[in-house]
Amino acid sequence: MKEKILLKKYGNRRLYDTKKSAYVTLNQVADIIKDGHEVEVVDARTKEDVTAFILTQIILEEAKKKNALLPVALLHLIIRYGENVLQEFFEKYLQQIISNYIEFKKSVDEQFSRWLDMGMNYSDMTQKTLTGLSPLHSFFSQFTKKPTDPDQEGEK
Repeated sequence: MKEKILLKKYGNRRLYDTKKSAYVTLNQVADIIKDGHEVEVVDARTKEDVTAFILTQIILEEAKKKNALLPVALLHLIIRYGENVLQEFFEKYLQQIISNYIEFKKSVDEQFSRWLDMGMNYSDMTQKTLTGLSPLHSFFSQFTKKPTDPDQEGEK
């Protein structure tokens, strides 16, 4: 992760990036996070940490564009059983599940890439392997000689 960026939230709902000394939109905050930075958002007047609220707002804006974030049945469960169950689930399980998924996906992508590289280099590797088998080279070379070879013409 890159350095944490401090944002101040003002009463007019504007967010101020203290590093760049400029106002930023929710989309720009999302881009900052996608770039690998963490953000901390504090209310400019009360100094209260409102990071979770702003990040939730970003997620909800993205969901609004797609008209869905979570399945309706899950949303009903969240409302029905309240924030205690939800908070416990997010704190104990969901973050770990997503982190594990990202690590697993990364390792599978890397392995698949290595397999593709191996496939691309297969003919080169075969040539190197066969030439490395010098004791067998003379045996196999008798089957691969071309008819125009002077040694074979003499045998006719």
